[in-house]
Amino acid sequence: MDNPVGWAIFGGMENHADIVIVGGGLNGPALALALAKSGLRVVVVDARPAGARAEAGFDGRAYALAVASKRLLEVIGVWSRLEGRVQPILQIKASDGVAGQGAAPFFLTFDHAEMEEGPMGFMAEDRYLYAAFLAAMAVAGIELISGETVVSQEVSAQGVEVVLASERVVRGSVLVGCDGRASGVASRAGIGRTGWGYGQTALVTAIRHEKDHQGIAQQFFMPSGPLAILPLVGGHHSSIVWSETEGQAAAIQALGDAEYLEALRPRFGDFLGEIALAGERFTYPLSLTLANSFVAPRVALVGDAAHGVHPIAGQGLNLGLRDVGALAQVLIEARRRGEDIGAADVLERYQRWRRFDSTALALGMDGVNRLFSNDNPVLRLGRDLGMGLVNAVPGLRRKFMRQAAGLSGEVPRLLRGLEV
Repeated sequence: MDNPVGWAIFGGMENHADIVIVGGGLNGPALALALAKSGLRVVVVDARPAGARAEAGFDGRAYALAVASKRLLEVIGVWSRLEGRVQPILQIKASDGVAGQGAAPFFLTFDHAEMEEGPMGFMAEDRYLYAAFLAAMAVAGIELISGETVVSQEVSAQGVEVVLASERVVRGSVLVGCDGRASGVASRAGIGRTGWGYGQTALVTAIRHEKDHQGIAQQFFMPSGPLAILPLVGGHHSSIVWSETEGQAAAIQALGDAEYLEALRPRFGDFLGEIALAGERFTYPLSLTLANSFVAPRVALVGDAAHGVHPIAGQGLNLGLRDVGALAQVLIEARRRGEDIGAADVLERYQRWRRFDSTALALGMDGVNRLFSNDNPVLRLGRDLGMGLVNAVPGLRRKFMRQAAGLSGEVPRLLRGLEV
């Protein structure tokens, strides 16, 4: 992989660009790369030092990338940098989990053999994915201001002005917030949020297991919250996203490694043989949070800044990358037509494209979490029968699979819009 160092950092105190992106996690660099392909000048401002995350060792944090996300990463020059570092998802198995007893009698199995596109998705470790973005940005000559925070933003008819803590000023036609659920860009633009907590916390770690996972992703729906077991490269490591009630999660996180593993084993089962912890342990409070608008004058929100969702289906990053593709296409087409890319009617096209889809998906995941995160016998029977029905009807099962892979109607147009 190319060395993601030696950035072209601005030397002066005042800089100009077409688009200023705040947030250098994953969505921000993805958008920068998509826009730069069309010749737009992009600046990325990131509060973290460049490369720090990419240089981290194995900790088990990983993302499930849908087929549509892989296609977008191919277009922007990132996917080729991940060769040998992604794990294809060949099957997805979902069931009403019963601690220590494995799958319920009715369950869902999605198999990639039923899709022409190949694997249903891919698991990529955070450290590799982030490093691939940094390397691609360096090669593309995208300017990064790292280790800097934004202290103010001002919008005028001509553009937007962003002032950093160092007093450096960056000006552009559009300001894009890729700065997470607590987005400062959204707050300074006067965009409020709607949402609620789930009373759940995600425990995230990695495990090493005796048997090969064979590229199978497992999802057990427990009464206290879902447990996802996601395959990583090599066959004998998996990433764990384990949701528990807030109080129970705090108690588990406070345990030593041996006791933590003992708490996990009865929920996990023995289908992969003996297990052991293999990475750091993290916790994340779970909530739903939606921006009341995805746009404001000369401002657009992408990813978690626009919609923070429950991780139950692993769709958070995929939703963000769909935002990236849509916003990039809108801005590129507007520039080709000679329009002001920061005009209200231009940004409204992005909002019309993405707001309904992302809100509907967020609320859908909210409903699934509420349906499964309980031990009501009537609901358990209904959901088990529902999963059994989907599993028994090939056409219905295939529709669910294509939706999960991000292969809905908007994707081909989205990708064509970035092939410049």
